[in-house]
Amino acid sequence: MSTPRRVPTGLPAVSLGDYAERARAVLPPDVWDYVDGGSAAEVTLTANRRALDGVAVLPRVLRGVDTVDLGTRLLGRRYAMPVGVAPMAYQRLVHPDGEVGLAAAAGAAGVPYVASTLASTPVEEVTGVGADVWFQLYWLRERALVRDLLDRVVAAGCRALMVTVDVPVLGRRPRDLRNGFRLPADVVAANLPGGRDALAHAGAPGVAVPATAPTDASFAPALRWTDLAWLRGQVDLPLVVKGVLDPRDAVEAVRVGADAVVVSNHGGRQLDGAPASVTMLPEVVDAVGDSCQVLLDSGVRGGTDVLRALALGAAGVLVGRPLLWALAAGGQPAARDALGLLAAELADALTLAGCADPAAAAGLRTVRAG
Repeated sequence: MSTPRRVPTGLPAVSLGDYAERARAVLPPDVWDYVDGGSAAEVTLTANRRALDGVAVLPRVLRGVDTVDLGTRLLGRRYAMPVGVAPMAYQRLVHPDGEVGLAAAAGAAGVPYVASTLASTPVEEVTGVGADVWFQLYWLRERALVRDLLDRVVAAGCRALMVTVDVPVLGRRPRDLRNGFRLPADVVAANLPGGRDALAHAGAPGVAVPATAPTDASFAPALRWTDLAWLRGQVDLPLVVKGVLDPRDAVEAVRVGADAVVVSNHGGRQLDGAPASVTMLPEVVDAVGDSCQVLLDSGVRGGTDVLRALALGAAGVLVGRPLLWALAAGGQPAARDALGLLAAELADALTLAGCADPAAAAGLRTVRAG
């Protein structure tokens, strides 16, 4: 559970964490809990932050570094820094700018934006802002529906396909259950077939529905490697497998054609008691070698965390909650400022570590703090 810090009113944010209190101040308590919370006892949610704080990076000195180039290549494309915006559902829940605003902020920052299957804005509108958009796919119950969604994704101009594989069922989230959390009538799963009409069994159009309704109504829980192999043959886009913790699964993902894997425990929102993502990152990197890129998400809160991930072998990170906090606090402008702040933090971290660019961070040593 995060503890928002006090930020004097009217002063600019100086770290991504500053946006948390601002978001909490403007969001309804049940929406704050929906964004901030994790599953079960939130052990894994807490572990993500503790594990990242436990990674100490050994800086190099006398390297002649006074400026850095943050640019990197992810999935064969050049981006302004080794960061992407993680897929997050229902962004219009926190601000009217929603997915369009956060995607526009990502485009301005020169980083990829990952649009969720559970976005509250259709993927066609998200790609319309001109950002590099990757699409995150949840597996639907009928392959014909998956095929239709893939056709939309390709036609919309998405640059990559990211399949989330750690949600056979939605993790039990006590905060939402205690709050009786429901999606407002004007926030819908816009990419699902028929939008809210497809969820008619859970509530009539115009009526708030449980947040679990889209997953219960549309998602197929029994995803298998054969399904992923089928998917690989359907689209000529880079394929990313998100939600990998066991190195054996990373190796299997490569075998069926993945171009990248995301080491992730879903931000502590799925299996509680699973290890922190960063704890498993080095093992996954060692297992796949040069056969695919490895990204990290879950718990990333600033430029130092990006440096830690790079030093442990990641090609980049996905950032989630802090950017949703910024969106809630001030819409697209605040999200754009937050990504600029993250770039400044990463530039400082690389400079202080003696690295002229993200690639150089792979040569740093890490130790467990203490």
